[in-house]
Amino acid sequence: MTALASPFLLPHRRRKRPLDDSHFHGPQRHRRRRLGPAAFPCPPIPPEAASSPAFDMGGFVSFLRGKPRHDDAGLGVYRGWVDVRSRDLSVATAMDDDDAGFGPRLVVRRRVGDPRKAALEAAAPRPRVKMEPYYKGALEKARSYDKRLGELASQVNLQEEKLAELRKAAEPPKEDLSELFTPLTAEEENEVHKCLFGRGSSTEILALHEPSNIEVSREKFRCLRPTAWLNDEVINLYLELLKEREAREPKRFLKCHFFNTFFYKKIVGRLVQLACGKNGYDYKSVKRWTTRRRLGYELIECDKIFVPVHKDVHWCLAVINMKERTFQYLDSLGCVDHHVSRVLARYIAEEVKDKSNKEIDTSIWHDELVDDIPLQQNGWDCGMFMLKYIDFHSRGLSMSFSQENMEYFRKRTVMEILRLRAD
Repeated sequence: MTALASPFLLPHRRRKRPLDDSHFHGPQRHRRRRLGPAAFPCPPIPPEAASSPAFDMGGFVSFLRGKPRHDDAGLGVYRGWVDVRSRDLSVATAMDDDDAGFGPRLVVRRRVGDPRKAALEAAAPRPRVKMEPYYKGALEKARSYDKRLGELASQVNLQEEKLAELRKAAEPPKEDLSELFTPLTAEEENEVHKCLFGRGSSTEILALHEPSNIEVSREKFRCLRPTAWLNDEVINLYLELLKEREAREPKRFLKCHFFNTFFYKKIVGRLVQLACGKNGYDYKSVKRWTTRRRLGYELIECDKIFVPVHKDVHWCLAVINMKERTFQYLDSLGCVDHHVSRVLARYIAEEVKDKSNKEIDTSIWHDELVDDIPLQQNGWDCGMFMLKYIDFHSRGLSMSFSQENMEYFRKRTVMEILRLRAD
């Protein structure tokens, strides 16, 4: 039985083109590419030794030579043919001169004795080698080219160390707030409880401040109970204690002036405001409040001036910062009232001119918006927040307290008023 002729040697049969050319679209007709023998080049014909039955490998060689096919494989003849045609079996391995990928490539040839062993070794998975990041190799290579990079790196490190030292020196010292949150002793807790909830006459005077002639009865003390609103007597007596604390230890506290709760009502004409619904301004009504004979100093010498502001059922605080030439309005509900700042700007200009005979232009002063102050979370602690604003400001500290501290501050205020001493 003769073997089939090679498909590459068969003549090509032409396919008749249909008469109907309606399947072509447009004026241009697509021509099909005819594939001839050149499109499929025949593999090279092996030598005569490959035509032996031992080498036929399933009849493939016989099929190429047009001879009958054989079913046995000619591995032996193939080995002899390879040994004759190319006796130097070697493996070429390309490798770099370093791990960073720089420099010429190096080709290494290795002679192979056993082709099967070499094939198995090549097919075996290569062990993973942990490679350094590329940037490290590039950096080392660049440093080897330019030695100045090492010098610059040492200079950069030195400058970074100096900068860290300067930043550390510029940081403000950490505030010691332990004194402000000292827990009450059991004896003090008992004394505060008796004052607020103990039995006795409501008109009994429990605290009398002779320099200011302010007295606080048992009934007035009850405003320091939880959920109660603070009254004028308690606020004004506590401000007097803060004034004495500064005079007692001037180095620990800023030089401040504490107006009482009636000052702002007086200067804006509270009675006129209630009657007409408008805010007035009357400097003459408070002109004698701040004489040097009465205070021992002038307001222009102060660092800060505190003005309590009462709006019917809500306490706020206005601060005149004489050093920084700013006005602050601190409201525990987060509100802002620029009218208060305008009133106080007019007042301080007239006050300095009257008492110190100096002209200051408060029109260039600005309102400092304070948006990070502690805020109340209920409807009755506004007065306590106002007193703590004054307390922390007079110490020169940031206001590091919150609603959670209000119960403790109420008890501490009771104790300080009972002892007529603020710490």
